[in-house]
Amino acid sequence: MKTKLQLTASDVDKIARAARAEAEANRWAVSIAIVDDGGHLLWFQRLDGAAPSSSYIAPAKARTAALGRRESKVYEDLVNQGRMSFLSAPTLEGLLEGGVPVLVEGECVGAVGVSGVKSAEDTQIAKAGIAALLAE
Repeated sequence: MKTKLQLTASDVDKIARAARAEAEANRWAVSIAIVDDGGHLLWFQRLDGAAPSSSYIAPAKARTAALGRRESKVYEDLVNQGRMSFLSAPTLEGLLEGGVPVLVEGECVGAVGVSGVKSAEDTQIAKAGIAALLAE
């Protein structure tokens, strides 16, 4: 039987603190979501000034990255290149850049989704959070 890595509450806290710090350092009003490998919400925060819609989009991006085991941008690119059928993929609703899987020892243990600023900036925030966890 295989032993499965998983995010702990302490891991989630490290990711959240670093992602929030990155957003605040750049004065970006965003929503940040952290999910486990099954896309289940572990942590969420909508920072002051973030658009209400970002509170739906960030968790969807995170869920898409976790379930797909790849950045949500991959799906956005597929759709933009004409593969419209991906719009009907079940449970994959966050087909926008800004969802990044948390990969540990080659395994996806969760994902971070961010929404509220430019897509590349959303990704920057998510990756800053993940980097804090992996820096140990």
